[in-house]
Amino acid sequence: MGATGPRVAGSAVSSHLAVVEVTAPAKLTLGLRVIGVRGDGYHLIDAEMVSLEWADTLTIDPAGSHLSADGPFAAGMPLDGSNLVAKALVLAGRSASVHLHKAIPHGGGLGGGSSDAAAVLRWAGYTDVVGASRLGADVSFCLVGGRARVRGIGELVEPLEQRPLDITLVVPPLVVSTPAVYRAWDELGGPRAHGPNDLEPAALLVQPLLARWRDRITEATGVAPTLAGSGAAWFLVGHHSLAAALPEATVVQTRTDRQQHAAGGR
Repeated sequence: MGATGPRVAGSAVSSHLAVVEVTAPAKLTLGLRVIGVRGDGYHLIDAEMVSLEWADTLTIDPAGSHLSADGPFAAGMPLDGSNLVAKALVLAGRSASVHLHKAIPHGGGLGGGSSDAAAVLRWAGYTDVVGASRLGADVSFCLVGGRARVRGIGELVEPLEQRPLDITLVVPPLVVSTPAVYRAWDELGGPRAHGPNDLEPAALLVQPLLARWRDRITEATGVAPTLAGSGAAWFLVGHHSLAAALPEATVVQTRTDRQQHAAGGR
């Protein structure tokens, strides 16, 4: 497969004959700089990403061939060939029925779909981290997991020493399009954010209601939150009691996941 990044420790494909349950951890981007744009229009990043203990759960049955879903964020999710799980099965050359319990919302910048795809790739014994990026920019990191520096368009994953963190996530009832945010970043002239996330100014332009949520979180805690990737989720380091103050949002207290699947770095 010609990988040039870390390879993932996986079980032999022949061992995956029974119905299994696997987890797909949420991804959190702690910091992101956009450092350039390739000739094909893809943006080059230099980011620090971590896996969280908050996760989707996938039940995989090698005897079947369909997708199904339940859970608080299953509504509206495509269950056909456009789903990243279906694309991951094709990439790995496998067939299976996959039932997803969706705890992670889509459009929140938390890599839920990418992590679901990466969980299927791990189950299938697919270890090509660079090849995984063909499914989406976040899939390579989600395949490795843990904590890593992520560069290129997301396909260059350098595992880092684990750093335990408590995290509070606030997911407002909004969906933000990642391609739209990158287009806005271009239109703004490639701004460098004052905080750790260069995409924040562009995301606020695409979805102005994000600013209202940022301000409500700041008023409730006295701490300004950071946007998770392209949004719509905001996060704070540490555990904060926000559910009562923000009843319309999904508030999750979690921590970084210490599991890392890669067998080494570049």
